[in-house]
Amino acid sequence: MAGRIIVGSDANLDCQGGGDRRGDVGVGPPLITEANTVGDTAEDEGDGAKATIRMPPTQPKPPPPLRPPAASRPLPKRGGARRPEPSEAAGGIVPSSGVPPLNPPPLARDRIQRTAGKQAAALPHAREGRRRREPRFLVAVVSEISKLRRLVPMAAAVEAGRRKRAVVVVLGDIGRSPRMQYHSLSLANQAGMEVDIVANGGSDPHLLLRENPSIHIHEMLTGISKISGALTLLLKAAIQFIILIWYLCFKIPRPDVFIVQNPPSVPTLAAVKLASWLRGAKFIVDWHNFGYTLLGLSHGRNHIIVKIYFWFEKHFGRMADGAFCVTKAMKHELDQKWGIKLGNSICSAMGNDDCISVEKEVEDRNATVFTSWTDGEIFLKPNKPALVVSSTSWTPDEDFSILLEAAVMYDRRVAATLGEDDSMDEGKLWIDIKNGKQFVYPRLLFIITGKGPDRMKYEEQIKRLKLRRVAFRTMWLASEDYPLLLGSADLGVSLHISSSGLDLPMKVVDMFGCGLPVCAASFSCIDELVKINNNGLLFSTSSELADELMMLFKGFPEECDDLKSLKIGALNTGSSSKWSTEWERYALPLVNQVIG
Repeated sequence: MAGRIIVGSDANLDCQGGGDRRGDVGVGPPLITEANTVGDTAEDEGDGAKATIRMPPTQPKPPPPLRPPAASRPLPKRGGARRPEPSEAAGGIVPSSGVPPLNPPPLARDRIQRTAGKQAAALPHAREGRRRREPRFLVAVVSEISKLRRLVPMAAAVEAGRRKRAVVVVLGDIGRSPRMQYHSLSLANQAGMEVDIVANGGSDPHLLLRENPSIHIHEMLTGISKISGALTLLLKAAIQFIILIWYLCFKIPRPDVFIVQNPPSVPTLAAVKLASWLRGAKFIVDWHNFGYTLLGLSHGRNHIIVKIYFWFEKHFGRMADGAFCVTKAMKHELDQKWGIKLGNSICSAMGNDDCISVEKEVEDRNATVFTSWTDGEIFLKPNKPALVVSSTSWTPDEDFSILLEAAVMYDRRVAATLGEDDSMDEGKLWIDIKNGKQFVYPRLLFIITGKGPDRMKYEEQIKRLKLRRVAFRTMWLASEDYPLLLGSADLGVSLHISSSGLDLPMKVVDMFGCGLPVCAASFSCIDELVKINNNGLLFSTSSELADELMMLFKGFPEECDDLKSLKIGALNTGSSSKWSTEWERYALPLVNQVIG
């Protein structure tokens, strides 16, 4: 006799030879165990051992029971085994056909049950290994990333006929980032692209950006920048990274290219690189300066945090698809020491058409300290004060005390030249000025624009100064008002001393764009922008700046030939290097090349 015993919830018992027995068998959980029988013995191979099973004598084959048609038989429920019969629950094996149960001897039954138990114990572990799950939040992140990556080819196909789209990323106040505002305008007007600006709020950007239908401004949270203390560098960077990813990956349409301002480098470069990979876009860095050098001003170049920042900035900067920079010196540094290839540097700003003299806007006044209105016409007063403008971020890379000391020196030197002393009545001086009396050296009005951490400190120092012919005013101007001030000024002053020695102050570029000559603090590559005795002068100390003020304003406003000569040079510089011209020549080809 040969037969097969299958033990399980839906197993059958087949016997061949002296008879044919078929029945449903249910013992325990779903499992599979086989024992081949030959003659009157059966071998159990579950654990490699053999057991002899004494089979009962062969019975005459009973007539097969009548079974209902297939359509009328109840079907087993899907997704699980059928419910065992009461006799099965008790441990017996009762065929549903009514055939007497087959009960193996105790030894064989124990062997079969032990083998079944081993397989039953192993089966859940196998299932658990197949169904093992990662933590829920990781699963959600991986799922979203997979969706984004799958959507990139489809989005590219769907959007093949749409306008190209660029994202300008500034981890700072967009209203205080004129260069990135210029990029946005050029991308919209000259490249014909839709532009999304992702930046912090704070100051209103230029009116031209707010009114341009192709430019969309997305302001991120601003309170993060105010976090201070021991957790600043770690906690602040982590929060900013999450916010950037949220905006760049989920809040804006899919772009073709990201253009990011550097510095800051942490976490901006990493966040933009990840977003560009997830969304199938390109990644361009506009190098204004090196972030690690700015951090070194407060911590020192050898600090471990500065070294980590340097590695981060260099590593992710090299992963960009393209780059701009502001000086030839920076281009050489990035090329030779960082392995970053760049095109020509772009360092231009507003053209002369953006600068309108403020006198054109004061028709409702009969007189100011600068002008008078007579017979419907506006005239400059011959003894008007000279207007000197400086823009500052009130940070350690601009030593504002140099300008304060130079102002004091100018005041004292003019008094000594005119034979005045401290005993002279100041009221009489102002009466003479009001009556139109002219002096060889004019009064100076310094207007200092900008926001920053050291502003209040220097304002307190200004209040303690005892000046007779010099006055200071600090203010913050809207983007559209700033060029009006530059167009009305007589001289610009830049106190910017580069932390890296490789960047250029955008304030000087703006001043030249409005035809305003500049006295600038000297550092390694400033001569790329300021040409001595052509469009400006350089100084290293407060005494040198005071000397230049005395020289330029002698005979002001009609007989100051040196100042007039510099103004002509500044006008020529501004007209020959307008932002739109430079951007179309150098930036637009790179953007088109990167996008492809």
